[in-house]
Amino acid sequence: MTLHVGVHVSIGGGVDKAVDRAYNYGSTAFQIFTRNPRGWMYKPLKPDEVALFREKVKRFGYDRYVVSHMPYLPNLSSPNDNIYQKSLDSLINELNRAGELGIPYLVIHLGSHMGKGFEKGKERLLNAVSTALDKVDNDVMVLLENMAGQRNSMGSRFEEIQVLLDGLSSYSDRIGICFDTAHAFAAGYDLSTSKGVEYTFNEFGEFIGFKWLKVVHLNDSRYELASGRDVHEHIGLGYIGEKGFRLILSNKEIIERPLILETPVDKKRGDLGNIMMIWYLAGVKPPSNILKRWEEYLEKDPQDKEIYENYILKM
Repeated sequence: MTLHVGVHVSIGGGVDKAVDRAYNYGSTAFQIFTRNPRGWMYKPLKPDEVALFREKVKRFGYDRYVVSHMPYLPNLSSPNDNIYQKSLDSLINELNRAGELGIPYLVIHLGSHMGKGFEKGKERLLNAVSTALDKVDNDVMVLLENMAGQRNSMGSRFEEIQVLLDGLSSYSDRIGICFDTAHAFAAGYDLSTSKGVEYTFNEFGEFIGFKWLKVVHLNDSRYELASGRDVHEHIGLGYIGEKGFRLILSNKEIIERPLILETPVDKKRGDLGNIMMIWYLAGVKPPSNILKRWEEYLEKDPQDKEIYENYILKM
């Protein structure tokens, strides 16, 4: 078998350059922001870059393994009318942009009810998603991402996500779930032990159902279980740990999905190191074409060479 695993890559220099970066990492999947994630303003996609993006995705065989992520600022559950409308407009725009690029999935954060309660937040969120899907006629799926248990956040518990899915049942062909390991751990789902992983996936199956799972965000957690803090760590270096990821990756429902890493950018480890750790912890030997790209990359940037030599070459 093979894995479809990669990282969130930059679109700097043109959206098509993201595909080159993913390919150079030896990624078999990747995620992008289609624009600056920290602002409301954006420029239209350039037709020549869109054409190049689509051509490269097809040439490198990414197809169904590309993910777009909503910017950070939108809050689709906000009680503030101005923020809510801007957030809805952003969702509509991002659906259109993903459609232009031929990206099958758009991951959205479920936002915060800002102290107004889950029911009020649910009303806002369901209205936003249904309105956007009604207005944008394409094949892009909106993926609801589980949240990290921050105060007033929506969808940290699987029971809440079930309620949201029920409210969007008439859009079942355009709705799915993105499961984030760091968020689940921060929200109280113990992914560091065998009992905890078994419980978490049993709960996921009971309240949500794996048929809805389309993408997995694989991130370790810098803070302890049930911290309510959304701070990611390199794979195996956080509180989930190597043991936890071995257990997570032993689940066929997880390993068969696109696996996206959103790990830190620092001197401890590079993106390639985290990609290699997923292959290693999954116990899946990378094919020769992936190994070749890793070797070429490590010649230019040897930061993660130790992982390649001590883990990958000994598989």
